[in-house]
Amino acid sequence: MIIDTSFNFYSDSKGRDPDSASPTLRNYHKMLWSKPLPNGNILELRDDKKGAYLYHKSELGEFFLGSDAITHSYKNQKRKKWLTEQIPNEVNELFDTGSTIGAYIIFPNNRIDGKHTINQARGINSLIDDRFDLTLECIRLFYSGKKSPLYNTLLRYRKFFNLFGDFMGYVHFFFLEDLINENNRIKFYLPFDNFKARPLFSDVSQYLLYKERVVTFIQARNKRIENYQKSELG
Repeated sequence: MIIDTSFNFYSDSKGRDPDSASPTLRNYHKMLWSKPLPNGNILELRDDKKGAYLYHKSELGEFFLGSDAITHSYKNQKRKKWLTEQIPNEVNELFDTGSTIGAYIIFPNNRIDGKHTINQARGINSLIDDRFDLTLECIRLFYSGKKSPLYNTLLRYRKFFNLFGDFMGYVHFFFLEDLINENNRIKFYLPFDNFKARPLFSDVSQYLLYKERVVTFIQARNKRIENYQKSELG
């Protein structure tokens, strides 16, 4: 299978969430992330484990993994209708860009002690609001042993994050370099206040800046995926 970075996963998800319903997205995840880890071991992912989206079990551990969209247009979020209804074309452009492979990642999706998964926690935490730049900052802090709004959630899945050695190992594995600056810090979509307040949009211009930076990141990540496919997947 060839990975088409322009493929819109809503086109084969039958009106449902592509994270669970798009067979193409699942196949792309399996192809992309079944590869050597920073320590040289192979993260071989299976899609034939009953009840699992993707699955791995070896001396590295046992991992149940699910897809997560890392781009949010807020198109269907009621609280932001006052904003998104003013600029529907811009919102739809972000939504469509966010429906390609560059806008998706995998996280562990098994619930531990009945608590939220990473996907759930970053969606409901008001200091994250489903923003991936803020999620990635939490992951960066986690690798440094520092607290964040997602620290306790990430801690439950520390065996998964240990697979990548350190933060930059995680970044390189998942082709996230274009969201990192030369000092290995996050290139935030909007000014960052160190999680002191909820990341709300103040006006249309702020949303447009957010949209521009998210689209730039996803397009760059899609390019990295294309290059990886040419060099490593043939």
